[in-house]
Amino acid sequence: MNQPWTGRMPAVQFRTARPTHQIEKITEFYRDGLGLQVIGSFQNHQGYDGVMFGMPDHAYHLEFTQHEHGTAVPPPSEDNLLVFYIPDQESRDEIANRLHRMGYPAVPSENPYWDVNGITICDPDGWRIVLQNTSGI
Repeated sequence: MNQPWTGRMPAVQFRTARPTHQIEKITEFYRDGLGLQVIGSFQNHQGYDGVMFGMPDHAYHLEFTQHEHGTAVPPPSEDNLLVFYIPDQESRDEIANRLHRMGYPAVPSENPYWDVNGITICDPDGWRIVLQNTSGI
């Protein structure tokens, strides 16, 4: 049951932004491996390059930025996750296999809950995603 945002939070879009020092590998991982659509990008904007990946309605998306003098950014804890709910197991497994062929194998989750119906994979920066074989909430 989708309910509209309340007047207390009238946002129309939600973006998670994260720095990287290897934007090409990140782009390959999220676009070619995971299969997200690039919905925008920019180059040399005040020293930053960036790429944005979105879901079909673009209301939720990820942005990765790289500064021209950027350095490696340490990943968070192993329980800091980006979870994608994929109800079709065959589709979920194909994505996991594609990422594995690209050099990104599954890793055990810190929280065993995610290993029951999910496959956890580290992106090039060491941040973890979960391909969860359920329909979400």
